[in-house]
Amino acid sequence: VKLVESGGGLVQPGGSLRLSCTASGLAFDFWQMYWVRQAPGMGLQFVASITYDSDDRDYEDSVKGRFTISRDNAKKTVYLQMDNLKSEDTALYYCATSADGQNRGQGTQVTVSS
Repeated sequence: VKLVESGGGLVQPGGSLRLSCTASGLAFDFWQMYWVRQAPGMGLQFVASITYDSDDRDYEDSVKGRFTISRDNAKKTVYLQMDNLKSEDTALYYCATSADGQNRGQGTQVTVSS
């Protein structure tokens, strides 16, 4: 299993970013997918999840209404649209096959700062 995240960067508070994660080596269509993040000095934190058919999506409370998870099974890609970013969203973001970060890639850095 290989997951490759991209799309991170430096953004001002209130700004937006769209993260992407492309998968290989797994039957992507059948996997629930997750975004997790790790802030400096902290453990992994669940951010969002989406079922294999996109029917159900779940979010960590602090990102509800600001972040949107989606997927394109034909492209084997999962996305995280992040709007109204806050400084506390600064972290290394990973996609994964479980809420505790299984099979996560190298991550993409998101820094929210003025």
